[in-house]
Amino acid sequence: MRLISTKVLQTDMVIGRTIWNEAGRPLLQKGVKVTEQIIQRLQDLSVQYVYIDDSISTDIEIKEVMPRAVRQHAVDRIVSSFNELKKLKGKDITYCLDQQSKHFVAIIDDLLDNITSNHEILTVLSDAFLYDDYIYQHSLQVAIYSIAIAKEMHYNAVEIRQIGIGAILHDVGKMMIPQEILKKPGRLTNEEYEIMKLHTKYGFDVLRNLHTISLLSAHCAFQHHERLDGSGYPRGLLDFEIHPYAKIIAVADVFDAVTSNRVYRKKMLPSDGMEIIKEGSGTLYDEKVVNALKRCVSYYPNGTVLLLSDGRRGIVCKQNKENAERPWVRIFEENGELLKATYEIFLADEMNISVEKVEVEYLT
Repeated sequence: MRLISTKVLQTDMVIGRTIWNEAGRPLLQKGVKVTEQIIQRLQDLSVQYVYIDDSISTDIEIKEVMPRAVRQHAVDRIVSSFNELKKLKGKDITYCLDQQSKHFVAIIDDLLDNITSNHEILTVLSDAFLYDDYIYQHSLQVAIYSIAIAKEMHYNAVEIRQIGIGAILHDVGKMMIPQEILKKPGRLTNEEYEIMKLHTKYGFDVLRNLHTISLLSAHCAFQHHERLDGSGYPRGLLDFEIHPYAKIIAVADVFDAVTSNRVYRKKMLPSDGMEIIKEGSGTLYDEKVVNALKRCVSYYPNGTVLLLSDGRRGIVCKQNKENAERPWVRIFEENGELLKATYEIFLADEMNISVEKVEVEYLT
């Protein structure tokens, strides 16, 4: 299967991967032929990319680290819990979270089990699962990335659980932020932004009073917007003042934010999102955390068409666990001509060749 932008999706192309909604229902089934109505529907849903099956991507598959059933169970629990919290205030929120904490711990244990038992690197597939409310998807994705990073950094199981709980609840304070600010499609005013920043304190105040969740997890909510150079919020902490857990969630939070659709911005490709993170390495984000993210998340998901520096075009067919920037590529075009017989190269063995461009709008 091949990743393609919906901008260039054409009728009679064949959908290569099912798209699911947050209720676990298929919105678009694998194997369906594309029609004008499908293209319009995808555009209405702001779906930017889909996978198609075609001749150059035969036998290329996506191996999911997180099975759909595990993801669906986690989303159901997050949706249920967060919707319940929206109805409550003050001590009622704390009591409700205390009662539900065992469910969040179970989610984190499931995620950790799957990440530990699966040696594949993570692939960003946010368009494969559509959610009505961004916060549900974001909470889950940040937890997945945070757990993968922590595992890569050799934290033990107890520490990873604390990090995972902090990650899945890092934005719980947004339950106290007015919806008109949370879902505003345009730029926030200075006053609105100051209100938005309060979600870190609100989240900390709720989580620190829980009997069933570590205070370290609460600090993840408090500090995930702090930056090494002191430019973050709410307290402008410097590198040594920020808890290591929060440094992990900060990177996971930003990476997911830029690679997901938001009401005010279209998502970036994983490779572009990774460049954003790398640019802030050592100044905004902890370098060790950034390097761990680079090792556990794919730059170029399988099925991505790449234009190489020598003019050849290929499609990513296999990931490189040692260096995600240098995957296996199936070459299908040379000198502007489609090849009758494709062949594979390993970019890790071809260091004189670089990736010029990711071509999600490529048409054969």
